[in-house]
Amino acid sequence: MRYPSVLVTDFDGTLTTHDYYKLVRDRLVPDDTPDYWALYRNGQLSHFEALRAYFAAARPDEATHLALVDSMEIDPNLAASVAALNDQGWKVVVVSSGCQWYIDRLLRQAGVNLEVHANPGALEAGRLAMHWPTDTLYPSKQTGVEKSAVVRAFLEEGRTVAYAGDGSTDVEPSLLVPADRRFARADLADGLREHGESFRPFERWSEVAHALLASTGESS
Repeated sequence: MRYPSVLVTDFDGTLTTHDYYKLVRDRLVPDDTPDYWALYRNGQLSHFEALRAYFAAARPDEATHLALVDSMEIDPNLAASVAALNDQGWKVVVVSSGCQWYIDRLLRQAGVNLEVHANPGALEAGRLAMHWPTDTLYPSKQTGVEKSAVVRAFLEEGRTVAYAGDGSTDVEPSLLVPADRRFARADLADGLREHGESFRPFERWSEVAHALLASTGESS
C-alpha cells in the first residue's frame, strides 16, 4: 500500500480561509434574499439545498464569481505540505459539501492534484449551478456527499486516518478518528466541545500537516 495513512480534509474554511458560499452571499446575493442558512439550521432545507439556493439567488456575474474563488485564500503552503505528507506515507483526500468547480480551480492554481469528493457544478449563465452527484460512491441526501462514508471506507481498508475540518458537517466524520488525529476549528471545534470531545486546534491547514509529520517522525 503506497499510502498507509490518509488525511481526510474539508475544503472551505479548512484548506481556505473563507467559505465560497459566504463570499457569494455577501457580494452577489440581494439583501432581500431569504436566510437559507437559518432554514437549514431549522431543518427546513438540507445543507445542499441551502447552498444551491444561495448560488441560484446570486446576481449573474461570471467575473465576480471567478474573483471570489481567487479570494478564498487557499493555504499558500499547500503544495509543499502535501508533498511532505506524501513522502511520509500520507495521502490527502478532500471531502466537501460544497462544489467541486471552485475546489478544482484552486487546487490547479496551487499546483496539487488531490482526490476530491464534492458536488459537481459549473458556471451557467453567470451563476454557479451546483448539482446532485450521480456517480459518487458516498451519496447523502443532506449534503450530496457523505463525509463519514469516505472516512469509514479508508478505515475499513486498514489505513490510519486523520480528519481536519471547520464546519457542522464535519462533526460526525471527525468522531470516527482518535482525538490525536482530529483537527478542528470554528464550528467543528464548537460542535466537538458541545459533545465533550477533545481535538487538536489549528488556524491554517499547513499546521495540520506539520502536526501529522511530527507525529509520524516520533513513531518511526
